Amino acid sequence: MRLRLILLALGTFAVGTDGMVIAGILGLIAHDLDVSISAAGQMITVFALSYAVLAPVLATLAAKWPRRRTLLLALTVFTLANALSALAPTLGTLLLTRVLAAVGAALYTPTASAAATALVPPERRGRAIATVMGGITVATALGVPLGTWLGRSDWRLTMWLVTALGAIALGGLALLLRDLPAPAPGVSLRTRLAPLTDRRVLGGTATTFLFFLAFQTVYIYYTVASAPATGGDQSRLTLLLLVSGVFSVVGSNLGGRVVDRWDPTFVVLTAGTLTAAISLALPWLMQSMTTALIASVLNPLAGWTVAVALPARLVSLDPPSAPLLLSLNSTALYLGIAGGGVTGSTAMAVLGTRWFPLASTALTLLSLAVAYATTRETQPRPPAYPTNSPQALGESVS
Repeated sequence: MRLRLILLALGTFAVGTDGMVIAGILGLIAHDLDVSISAAGQMITVFALSYAVLAPVLATLAAKWPRRRTLLLALTVFTLANALSALAPTLGTLLLTRVLAAVGAALYTPTASAAATALVPPERRGRAIATVMGGITVATALGVPLGTWLGRSDWRLTMWLVTALGAIALGGLALLLRDLPAPAPGVSLRTRLAPLTDRRVLGGTATTFLFFLAFQTVYIYYTVASAPATGGDQSRLTLLLLVSGVFSVVGSNLGGRVVDRWDPTFVVLTAGTLTAAISLALPWLMQSMTTALIASVLNPLAGWTVAVALPARLVSLDPPSAPLLLSLNSTALYLGIAGGGVTGSTAMAVLGTRWFPLASTALTLLSLAVAYATTRETQPRPPAYPTNSPQALGESVS
């Protein structure tokens, strides 16, 4: 039982690493393919945008498929796509393989979460989902710096690492995962999108979109932002990403604790203001390794606290619709990641490589303004069940 959960988590670890590791090898890809860093950054945009658009569509189409078959198909597509990414001769080909990888990822992640609940008794479902989805958190802390270090001389080695992780998860699940209960009746795409007719929900998802747009505006081009501190040294960049990843995990755990104690909107506004202040200071903090390490601690601590509070706040607007609201939050999140590639490259062109993080500051403040306006329009109601309950966790990655 435990081994099967670990194999499911290995799949989400591969997906999480694949989605985020590009930031650490962006310069190497740009140099090898003879394109600008801004152009290479569109790899992240294409992956995230495809994931955001395809996740609700694929969830609807595959709702009645056997979960084991869906998992194996998703990992096959994902693994093959990453192998093709490793072999891609041009940026155009690479972008196409990123779309294919997003198809596999968008199909795998919610199905793995659902499969985890079918492997354990009801009283252990929350922990089972936490184990599986912990793969994505661990990818932030370990997968990204490992992939960055491995690809320091050849970025294609990083893609082969993700390919190997996907292949191991695929082989293990093919051998050990048997006979899962039939999935519950599916929800139509129209039903999934219906809550957006509520202005409060629209404001909540807009807040998520804008916040992750701000966060990714810098993170995608972290190689550029940290260049004064690292001097182009890939080992120093790996260290910064490792510290950032570890404190992303800490920030996520901290977010869960403070949301349990205080109103989610208060957490969003408070931690979001701190995030804006840190991004405002980044042009100075990134001038040396010492201050860059401080930024690599504070930024993910505040940012991931907000990231946890955002879906909790959205659920509080209409607790009975929690599963659908969390699904919309996930889509808004990936749309924000997708847009970060465009806003980051535009900010660099307009503000320069030192000052472009100021665009993130402006976008963060805009997200907080939307959150505040939504709060003034109507006070959120307390959720019908805790945000870390099986009901909420089971749908938060759809």
